Amino acid sequence: MPKPGGTPGLVDIARRWAAQLAGTNGVTLSAGELEGVLMSVAEEAYARADTAKEAAIQRFADLYSATPVGVLLADQEGRVLDANPALTHLLGHRPEDLAGKPVTDLCATPKDTEAVLAGLEDLRSLRKSRHREPVELEHAEDGPLRTHVTIAGLPGDTPGTIYPVLLVEDVSELSLLREALRKQNVQDPLTGLPNHRSFVNKLEATLALPDDDQIALVYLDVDGFKVVNDGLGPGAGDQVLRHVARKLEDTFSGHGAFLARLSGDGFAVLMRGALTSAAVIDLVEEAMTELAEPVYVDGKGIGVSVSVGIVVQDAHGRTQEDLHRAAEITLHRAKENGRAQWMLFEEELDSRDRRRYGIGAVIGGALENGEFELEYQPTVKLDGSDEIAVVNAVLRWNHPEHGVLGPDEFFPLADTTGMTPSLGRWLLTRSMADAAAWHAAFPATPDLCIRLPLRFAIDPNLVGIVRDQLESTGLPSHKLRICTDAAALSDPRGEVLEALAVLADLDVKITLAVAAGADLELIHTHQLPVGFLILAGPLVDALASEGPEADTARKHLAALLERAAALGVKRIGAEGVHTVEHARRLRELGIVAGRGRLYGRAATADEITSLIEQRGPRPVGS
Repeated sequence: MPKPGGTPGLVDIARRWAAQLAGTNGVTLSAGELEGVLMSVAEEAYARADTAKEAAIQRFADLYSATPVGVLLADQEGRVLDANPALTHLLGHRPEDLAGKPVTDLCATPKDTEAVLAGLEDLRSLRKSRHREPVELEHAEDGPLRTHVTIAGLPGDTPGTIYPVLLVEDVSELSLLREALRKQNVQDPLTGLPNHRSFVNKLEATLALPDDDQIALVYLDVDGFKVVNDGLGPGAGDQVLRHVARKLEDTFSGHGAFLARLSGDGFAVLMRGALTSAAVIDLVEEAMTELAEPVYVDGKGIGVSVSVGIVVQDAHGRTQEDLHRAAEITLHRAKENGRAQWMLFEEELDSRDRRRYGIGAVIGGALENGEFELEYQPTVKLDGSDEIAVVNAVLRWNHPEHGVLGPDEFFPLADTTGMTPSLGRWLLTRSMADAAAWHAAFPATPDLCIRLPLRFAIDPNLVGIVRDQLESTGLPSHKLRICTDAAALSDPRGEVLEALAVLADLDVKITLAVAAGADLELIHTHQLPVGFLILAGPLVDALASEGPEADTARKHLAALLERAAALGVKRIGAEGVHTVEHARRLRELGIVAGRGRLYGRAATADEITSLIEQRGPRPVGS
C-alpha cells in the first residue's frame, strides 16, 4: 500500500491548501512550511487508519479461524474460494480439496442444491441474504449431514461486486435429539409399538373420517403378568411384553390395524372398514392361539394368556371417550369371568356394568357424606317365646340415585376399590356403640352378631379394632358375636385363624356361617373355637317346600346337625325362615333360632330398642 505522502494527488492538495492559508491574516508560516505541516498531519492520520485496518483484518482472520460455525467463502460464480477449519472439520474435507469446486457440489440432494442456488441468486440480484434454512450437505466419508445454512454477502474488491459467504451449523445431533423426543412422545420404547398418546390421537383421527364404516376396538391385558415380573424378574417381563407385541403384529398388521401398547401389560388394536364382529373375533382367537405357545426366557417356558374386550360399532356419532370406556368395561368383564377369554361388547351388559362401576367409584364419598346406615335383623328363638336372641348388624347404602343398596351390591365393589376396610370399621364401631347403649339401658339384651365382609375379616388390624371398641363402648365381650365363613377361613391373604383364636380368648363368641357339610368340617380341620352355627342356603330353603325335595333336605340337615353336635357345637340358628311351618320343621331338627321374613323386616337401632323394651325386662331405674 502506498504511503500517505505517495498517495496520488495528496501533495497537490496539501500544496493548494498551504497556498491559500499563507495569505490568511494571522498566519505567519510560509506556504512551504504550511505544506510540510499539512503533509505531516495527513501522514499521521493515514498511519492510524492503516493500523486500524490491519487490526480489523487480524480480528476477522482470528474469528474466521476460531469460530465453531463453518464458514465458506465463494466467488461471484459460486465456486469455493476458502473454508475455515470448522467447515473442513465438519464436512471431513481438506481446504485444498474444496478450492475451486462449485458450492452446490457439497449438497446431498437435488432439493438441497435448489435451495443453495436460490440463495445465491437472491444475493446476486436482490442483494438479499438468505435466511437460515435446513440443508443436507455431503460429508466426505459419512454421507449426508443435517445442517442449517445462512447465505450472506461480503463486498468485493471493486465497487458493486459482492462475494457469497455460507455460514454452516451442524444440527445433526439436535435433529437426532428431536427425533428421539418425538418417538418418546408417540412410541413405546420397550416394544416399538405406538404408545397410549399416539393411540388416542389415531382413534380421534379415525373417528373424524367421513365414511360410515364399522370401527373395531380391541383391548388386551396379559393375565397374571405380575406373577412373571415378581417370579422371574422385570427382564423376563419385558421379554414377554415384546413377545406379545410381535405376535399381535403378526396377526393384525395385514388387516390395516393400528396397534399400540397402552400401559403396563395392556395393548390395544384399532381397525376401521367393512368389519363384522365375527371377523374381528376370528382375529382375536388367532392371536390368543399364537400367544398360547410358551415364550422361553433363560430356558424357562412362560405361558401367556390374555383377557380381551372387543367393541365393534358404527363409527358415525361415536366419541373416543365412549369407545374407550366401552372397551375397558368389556375387558373388565372378561377378567371377572375368569380371564384367558374374550368378551364382546353388549349394550345391556355395558349399562349394567357402568352402573356397578359408577356405584363402586363413589363409596368413599358416600361414607364421608353419611349415606350409609345400619339395620338390624332380629334372630328369634324358635321355642315359641318370640324372644330376640341375637340382632344381626347389616350395612345399607342410601344411594341418592339407585335407592337402598344391600351389602351384596356394594361390598364386592368395595373390595375392588380398597374401601372394604373402611366400611368394615364403620360397621363394627357403629353397631358396637348401639349394642353398648342397649346393654346400658336394659338388664338383659340380645347379643350383637356382625357378619364381617371378607376383606375386613382378613384385615391384620381386626383384633385391635375389636379390642379398642370393647374398651371405648363398654360393651361386654360376651355380648359380641363375630360371624365368619369358609371363604374367609380359606383366604391365604390374612391370619384369620389366629385372629379368631385371640377374639375367643377375649370372650367374643365366634359364629360360623355354614351352607353344607364341607363348611362344617373346617371346625375340625382348623380346631376353630366356634360356639354357634348359622345355616343358610339351598338346604334351609328346600325344607320350606313340600315332597321329596323337603325330605331330602331334612335328611341332610339332620346329618349336618349330628356332625355339629359331635364337634361340640349345639347352638345352631337358621337364616331365611319364611313361614310358621318352616320354623316348626327347623325346630324339630334341633335348630334353636331363626331369622327371615317370618319375623318382619330389618329394624333401625331405635326400633330394636322398642322391641327389647316390649319383649324383655323394663329399663333400669323404671
